Amino acid sequence: MLESERESAGRSGRSLRWWVVTLATLGMVALTFSLGRWQLARAQYKTERAASIEARARAPSLPVQELLSSSDLAHLVHRRVVVQGHWLADRTVYLDNRPMAGRQGLWVLTPLQLEGHAQVLWVQRGWIARNFQDRRQVNPIDTPQGLVSLEGRLALTPGQLYQLGPEEVGPIRQNLDLAQYRAESGLPLLSALLIQTGQPSEGLLRDWDPPESGVHKHQGYAFQWFSLSALLVLLYAWFQWIAPYRRKLSAPRS
Repeated sequence: MLESERESAGRSGRSLRWWVVTLATLGMVALTFSLGRWQLARAQYKTERAASIEARARAPSLPVQELLSSSDLAHLVHRRVVVQGHWLADRTVYLDNRPMAGRQGLWVLTPLQLEGHAQVLWVQRGWIARNFQDRRQVNPIDTPQGLVSLEGRLALTPGQLYQLGPEEVGPIRQNLDLAQYRAESGLPLLSALLIQTGQPSEGLLRDWDPPESGVHKHQGYAFQWFSLSALLVLLYAWFQWIAPYRRKLSAPRS
């Protein structure tokens, strides 16, 4: 009688453990599979966004008047723009720690007083190498006087880097906040930035990296989540079904 009770208790204990493992596995498989699908949805969104960016870049150049009158510049990002104006050379800012083609250097940004308009447009003119003899000095560039004409693509802000503490004040900075600089300088700055394109000139390079869509990153994350989901299924099948069955077959028969 005691032997029978122990066998019954053992079967009940194994049954409870089986259900706990099964439910936990189902929950984890559902979670990891859902995360994989979410990453694929993000990849699809980024793919559509990249297609939209490419379509904007192929569109005809945006008239300056439309740029000035637009109330939502976010819808104009990546559009090509041709502008004319005068450089405000004394307001030039250099953004530090901006590599190009594997070399350390700085982005050069100068405000452009638009011809025939009161507004001023920040222009990310190009890149220069770092002065390694004196980090507080910058290599010379040529800033033409008089009326200039240039082409570029529209952005909302320069690329931002992580920094500790408040924003620096001076020609060499880590980041540039357009709204903050508008208050600092008193200039009627537009809430947009023109990234100048074209061949190297004025001592500046313009080999800008294309906008990063992030599609491959999300696809990689999705693959990892789906792989983890499949691994959980395989481990469950092995430890809950295959291994016990193999032990049963190899057990000595009485």
